[in-house]
Amino acid sequence: MSRRPPDDERDIPLVRRFPGLARAPHISLGTYPTPVESLASISPSLWIKRDDLAGEPMGGNKLRALEFLLAGVARGDKIVTVGSAGSTHALAVATYGSALGARVLVGRWRQEMNATAERVARRLARVTERAPVFRSPVGAFLWALGKRARGARWIAAGGSTPRGVLGHVNAGLELVDQIDSGELPGPAFVVVPLGTGGTAVGLALAFAIADRPIVVVGARVVPRVVARRSHLRRLARRTAAIIEDACGVSLPRVRDEQLVVVHDAYGGAYGRETSEGRAAADRLRSADGAQLDATYSAKAFSVALRQATRGPTLFWLTFDSRILDMP
Repeated sequence: MSRRPPDDERDIPLVRRFPGLARAPHISLGTYPTPVESLASISPSLWIKRDDLAGEPMGGNKLRALEFLLAGVARGDKIVTVGSAGSTHALAVATYGSALGARVLVGRWRQEMNATAERVARRLARVTERAPVFRSPVGAFLWALGKRARGARWIAAGGSTPRGVLGHVNAGLELVDQIDSGELPGPAFVVVPLGTGGTAVGLALAFAIADRPIVVVGARVVPRVVARRSHLRRLARRTAAIIEDACGVSLPRVRDEQLVVVHDAYGGAYGRETSEGRAAADRLRSADGAQLDATYSAKAFSVALRQATRGPTLFWLTFDSRILDMP
């Protein structure tokens, strides 16, 4: 399957399946479908989805949500979001918001830093209009609330709102198309990092819609209160409601067994590097050349290695290492 350039923003798997969503605000920012590759040199049952190659100058999973969240942004608009000090979500908002001519503001909070987070933090400070760092998320959210009250457009942390999750539903349906075209066998498991939940929820909803027996395995990389099961259920229901209301259809619900959360990859703090994650990242870099970050993708890949011993597994690479080389 060839990769489609971002010329026809309505020619996406989500709209082809649900034409009523053609009226939903959307802007093409990436180039899709992203490649799938075998990692047979590591395990014969392991594959990788290269969402790090989703766009220029920055790929990654956040780009998919921003295609729905940045639609309608005009030159001179103000955008405000929040995230940790080294948030790749915030950097994606700043990168693509600025490319659309908007002025991007980011309220940040302190986190346990690693090498990648430090580099992201430095770039964030350069590409945003303002990106202050507060002692806690409360301070960042209150600051952002003040900007919203003065007219700035709000992008939620992680982009994990029902409208943003539509981008990840589209991603899951994209993978279904790739399976059907023979690019890879149908996996039993798809492993992703689990932060604010948008990617995992969107993929699980897509697989439920397509009636595929694929379990989404979320490797938790944030405190339990952020990735709580009630939040994931609610996000799935509200995203499904957007599609149902727009298209007059009834969608299957995401069952708990279709979205499994693995807690032992966390490491005790957001951003804290783990020995398992470091070893997993070294293994992938040696086999495939892809680089992982310590906050999200390295921890998720350590879980994917385990899952591959239980059945065909796809690791969804959500981190774009090219940001490490940006000036």
